[in-house]
Amino acid sequence: MELNVFLPPQALKSGAKVPVFTRLTHRVGGLQIEGEDEAYDFGSGAGFYVDATKEPWTKGYNMYSYITKELPEALFSSFKELDSDRVSITGHSMGGHGALTLFLKNPGKYKSVSAFAPIANPINCPWGQKAFKGYFGEDQQQKWKEHDATELVKQWKGPLEILIDVGTGDNFYKQKQLLPENFVEAAKAAGNDKGINLRMQPDYDHSYYFMATFADDHVAWAAKHLGA
Repeated sequence: MELNVFLPPQALKSGAKVPVFTRLTHRVGGLQIEGEDEAYDFGSGAGFYVDATKEPWTKGYNMYSYITKELPEALFSSFKELDSDRVSITGHSMGGHGALTLFLKNPGKYKSVSAFAPIANPINCPWGQKAFKGYFGEDQQQKWKEHDATELVKQWKGPLEILIDVGTGDNFYKQKQLLPENFVEAAKAAGNDKGINLRMQPDYDHSYYFMATFADDHVAWAAKHLGA
């Protein structure tokens, strides 16, 4: 996997540990599995942050373990400047799905979470259904729910604060691939919606220009929760 790490100057000069802000994207490193490069929404184009249980995807398609276990161990052992007790997470599109599910599946691991145009209810959208059938199998509905933010938020205990931005001009939003309202409604039904800030941004699409426009807000959101 390709990885970029930015260390601010103060971390290199002072020796003080700095908090970590992780941004998730959607691609998986190619593993030469037949068919993995055929679609943008499956295989190397979209690993969905799960540990696959269906062959042949078990051979390396373990993004959940990679992000929650392997990568932190490698980072914190290699960069002593990083504070392993202060980590926040964000992501865009499928990376937004990953950010939400990783946060909700691991209470206390991340200080905060935010997302740009996340796939918030994958078991009820074509993208998610295709991915989960491929990685888990069609008969593994419970496994599907374990990686769906809308299902996970129903089980959350205690206060919950999340920042989500979605553009109203996003074609994938219009095609019912993202379904952020389902996430908010599930949180509301469970009494966990008070701290969820879903911002529908007029006319913005799914592009990185959308992310760039509101990136400062997400950095500030993380900084507040990280005590930075």
